Amino acid sequence: MNLNIAVLPGDGIGPEIIEQALKATTAICNKFGHTLSYKQALVGACAIDATGNPYPDATHEICMQSDAVLFGAVGDLRFDNNPSAKVRPEQGLLAMRKKLGLYANLRPVTTFEALMHQSPLRPDIVKGTDFMCIRELTGGLYFGRPQGRSEDGNTAYDTCVYTREEILRIVKLAYEYAMKRRKKVTVVDKANVLATSRLWREVAKEIAADYPEVETEFMFVDNAAMRLIQWPSSFDVMVTENMFGDILTDEGSVITGSLGLLPSASIGVHTSLFEPIHGSWPQAAGKNIANPLATILSAAMMFEYAFGLMEEGKLIREAVDASMKANIRTADIQIPDAEPYGTKEVGDWIAEYIIRK
Repeated sequence: MNLNIAVLPGDGIGPEIIEQALKATTAICNKFGHTLSYKQALVGACAIDATGNPYPDATHEICMQSDAVLFGAVGDLRFDNNPSAKVRPEQGLLAMRKKLGLYANLRPVTTFEALMHQSPLRPDIVKGTDFMCIRELTGGLYFGRPQGRSEDGNTAYDTCVYTREEILRIVKLAYEYAMKRRKKVTVVDKANVLATSRLWREVAKEIAADYPEVETEFMFVDNAAMRLIQWPSSFDVMVTENMFGDILTDEGSVITGSLGLLPSASIGVHTSLFEPIHGSWPQAAGKNIANPLATILSAAMMFEYAFGLMEEGKLIREAVDASMKANIRTADIQIPDAEPYGTKEVGDWIAEYIIRK
């Protein structure tokens, strides 16, 4: 198969972790006889520096012409510490989601036996956790208009807006995934307070009637946040709106023991995008200490979701699991008294494992 991908390293540790994901991707393509071609493009702070635009038109064209996008991270301290900045790296991410029609973010949350000790929760609580959070990605507060500040600067406002069609397509997707898993959907909202959430619940009930085999539960977001800590293994497929999903998936990521372990896929109308859920960690850029596993696992999702190559994705996950069992780990997840490995060394080990298998 010919694999044509766009590679967007982004800012901070983005280029380093993307480099390791490309090592694994190249090793897989060589092993299975696929042809890999890719073009790199700018996004985020580096794109602002080069063009003044965090998501340049040239980058968008490359994404549209590709079969998948492998993405690192955006963010820079220069902008984080400047609340008056008119253009921000994160605007590039939002623009990319909007222009590519990436309405659904898929974030699997699973535990690794080799990292149980890293979780802040007791092993008996964490064990068996395996759920998919499906987050709506192009609506809600992050995209609602009007948005801004009053003339005197003393009042700021954001607007949460959802249409029936936006809700319908994401909730239907959640039920389709549930049918392939353990047939349970948890719809997370705040219907006791928000009008948009009441529309979410109304539409979800309509769709649930079409999937009688699937167990449906409705849960307020504050209750869901508590349940994630108390009983994470009770979830199968969770579906929710943009901001709630942003918060809950980061909470869920802690269950695994490290933000550096969870991949994600954003799918929608045009080219699908695959990225780690962590940020750009600019303080670590160039130090060879960043954990590349989430990005490598995002490449595994790319093989599976963008190209339907399940065996290839499975081998990448096997290699990642093997690296942790062999204690080939960066400092953030290394066991006590063991020497940590660098970003590049972990990437090399995983690529070599793939080649040897």
